[in-house]
Amino acid sequence: MASHRRPRQPGRTRVTVLTATAAAAVALSSQAAHADPKPTKSEVKAKVDKLYHEAEEATEKYNGAKEQQDKLKKQVDALQDKVAREQADLNTLRDELGSIATAQYRSGGMDPSLQLILASDPDSFLEQASALDQLTAKQAESLQKIQAKQRTLAQERKEAQGKLAQLAEVREALGKNKKKFQSKLADAQSLLNTLTAAERTRMAQEEQRASRAAGDRVELGNEVPASALGASALAAADTRVGKPYVRAATGPNSFDCSGLTQWAYAQAGVDITRTTYTQINQGTSIARGALKPGDLVFFSNTSHVGLYAGNNTVLHAPYPGAYVRYESMNTVGSYQAAVRI
Repeated sequence: MASHRRPRQPGRTRVTVLTATAAAAVALSSQAAHADPKPTKSEVKAKVDKLYHEAEEATEKYNGAKEQQDKLKKQVDALQDKVAREQADLNTLRDELGSIATAQYRSGGMDPSLQLILASDPDSFLEQASALDQLTAKQAESLQKIQAKQRTLAQERKEAQGKLAQLAEVREALGKNKKKFQSKLADAQSLLNTLTAAERTRMAQEEQRASRAAGDRVELGNEVPASALGASALAAADTRVGKPYVRAATGPNSFDCSGLTQWAYAQAGVDITRTTYTQINQGTSIARGALKPGDLVFFSNTSHVGLYAGNNTVLHAPYPGAYVRYESMNTVGSYQAAVRI
C-alpha cells in the first residue's frame, strides 16, 4: 500500500523572511523608479553659479572684516606703544618725587622752631628753611603731574581695551565668513563633480566663447568713456583679462571682484576702498541708462562689482575657478546700481 505523505508546510519564520525580502525588493524598485534624475549640465551650472555668488558675498564680508582688522590692529599697536611711554613717564615722575622726599627728610626732619633754637648758625638755618620751602613746592608740582599722568594712562588703557575687544569681534566675524565661503565652494565643487569631464570641458568652452563674444561687442560698441580716469581704469583692467579669480586677491596676477576694480583705479592714480559694500558709496550714482565705460557696476545685493565696458558689457573677475573676462550684464547677476568715480 503506497504511503501518502502530506506536503511539509513552510515554517512561520521562513514565510516571514520571504515576505520581508519581497517587500524590500518592491521598496527598492519603487525608490529606483522614483529617484531624482541626474541634474542636467544647465541645472548644475545654475546651482553652481548661485553658490559662487553666495561664496562671493561671504568673501566681500571677509574682505571688509579683514580691512577693519588691519586698521584696528594698527590702532591697538599705537595705543599700546603710547601706554608704554606714558607708564615710563609716570615712573620717572615717581622717581623724582622720591628724590624730593629724601631731600626734604634730610633737611627738614626736625620741627623748624626747634631747629632754629638749636642751630649754631641761624643764617645757615634760614637758607635751609628756604630750600625746604622750594622742595615742598616742587613736591606738590610733581604730585600734580603724577595725578594727571595717571588719569591719562587710565584713559588710554581703557581705550586700548575697547579696541582689543573690537578686534576680537572682527576676528570672530572673519572666521565665520571664511567658513561660509569655504562651505559654499565645497558645495559647488561637489555639484561640478556630478558632471563628466567632457561636460565640464564643454561648460568652460561655452564660457570662453561667451567672453570673447562680449569683448567683440565692446569693440563694436566703441562708446565714449565718461572721463579719462574711467578710460584709464578700464584699460588697466583689460590687461588682466585671463587672470584667475582668487578669493581676497588684489592683483596683479589674481583678483576677486572688488580687488580688480580697486587695482584698476589704482593704476589710474586713484585709491578706492577695498570692498563692494564701500565702493558703492564712492563717486556719483549713475542710472543704468547713463552708464559709460569705466563706471563701477554692482550686482547681486552689492556683493559683486565690475567695470562697465560699453554695449551692456562688464569686465570683471566672476567667481572661483573662473578668470577675468568680459561678460554681458544680462548674465552676470541681478543688476543693483552703478557709480562713477
